[in-house]
Amino acid sequence: MMASDPMMPLEEQIDRWRSHLRRRQAIHAVDVAELEDHLREQIAGLIDAGLATDEAFLVAVKRIGDLDALSREFAREHAERLWKQLVVPSSDIGEPCAAARTDAVVAVCLAAAAALMVKMPALFGIGLETAPGFYARNLSFFVLPLLLGYFAWKRRLDPGTLRWPALVVLAAAVVANGYPFASGGSTEALTALHLPIVLVLVVGVAYAGGRWREVGGRMDFVRFLGELFIYYVLIALGGGVLLAFMAMIFRSIDIDVEPFFESWLLPCGAAGAVVVASWLVEAKQSVIENMAPVLTRLFTPLFAAVLLAFLGTFLWTGHAIDIERDVLIAFDLLLVLVLGLLLYAVSARDLRQPPGLFDGLQVVLVVSALLADAVALWAIAARITEFGLTPNRVAALGMNLLLLVNLAWSTVLYGRFLRRRGSFADLERWQTDYLPVYALWAAIVVVLFPPAFGYV
Repeated sequence: MMASDPMMPLEEQIDRWRSHLRRRQAIHAVDVAELEDHLREQIAGLIDAGLATDEAFLVAVKRIGDLDALSREFAREHAERLWKQLVVPSSDIGEPCAAARTDAVVAVCLAAAAALMVKMPALFGIGLETAPGFYARNLSFFVLPLLLGYFAWKRRLDPGTLRWPALVVLAAAVVANGYPFASGGSTEALTALHLPIVLVLVVGVAYAGGRWREVGGRMDFVRFLGELFIYYVLIALGGGVLLAFMAMIFRSIDIDVEPFFESWLLPCGAAGAVVVASWLVEAKQSVIENMAPVLTRLFTPLFAAVLLAFLGTFLWTGHAIDIERDVLIAFDLLLVLVLGLLLYAVSARDLRQPPGLFDGLQVVLVVSALLADAVALWAIAARITEFGLTPNRVAALGMNLLLLVNLAWSTVLYGRFLRRRGSFADLERWQTDYLPVYALWAAIVVVLFPPAFGYV
């Protein structure tokens, strides 16, 4: 049960919700009690995650509303308050408001620290133009350790829990800066591309706050990454508008601000925006419908159509695939996007719902991606057989094999679900259990590839 005096406003809100259900006389007292238990569990979890009391109540009602028609009606009737909470903090929540302000201050300070870290190498004569390889290898270290610290502070993680993430970050920094990479070589580029994957997983351990071993904890982090990407893009678009206006007004007084943009504003803003976007996701999580799953429903049929068109054209023309480095990167990104669409569709789905039309579209998308991956693997294997091993080809081969295994078993599990021979929870568990495999492969590329290929 909730505490008495400081939580009275919350108790009044729950009582109003309870009365709304009973006034409809369409739900038994036992059902109301069961729904109230679910509601209180949701509220407690959201408050622990840092939401204000009023905000937690509104979000919990919305979540319960997804399961119960009367609660959904109650959430609609109180939608005005729900939207208002996005921008106007309630005046009667006292201590939670102070906590929210503290979160904002900490996030802004860490964002400023990330911006300064981007420019710190310049104090030692290391510039972006003179040492692009150094910046490429260390870009993730300017931001992700600070993000790790933010969630460690936010989740109140004990030093024992932080020991292993800190050691991973330290070891990664030693590898990235201790190996004698050839300037502009393939292994340096692969390290720069794969190192963020390892560090993102380390951030996920802190974000989950002790729940990383649970399917729900890992899936929460997947949702967080999707929302983070969307917020970051929105911030970037707003920043682009700001820069355009800034350039225009300074041009009117005959001052060129482009050097300032390139040297300070863009790199510092790009780094700080990651922390700010993370804070926004954390502060307003689930207050409105998650954007990533909504976009998933929009782009799933479009990506399926593109992949089917590609496969049809490939079979019709019989043209071989050009697997130069840029093409390999494009293929891998396409398959990662497909995997992302699958992940966010899984994260937004009610596990108890029966199969529907969108599930069929998901299967079409996954199967078409599986076939495209098989075609790419065949082309990579042919090139390796003809011209031998290179770091890029082996890295692409490994990533495509990982995606092939993931998509193949996902197809099997989705097929069982559509035939009602398995549960959707099996697919969710498979996707979250597979996440560390990508980080393991990324660690292999970062640590073993450079010495294995002579640091070229």
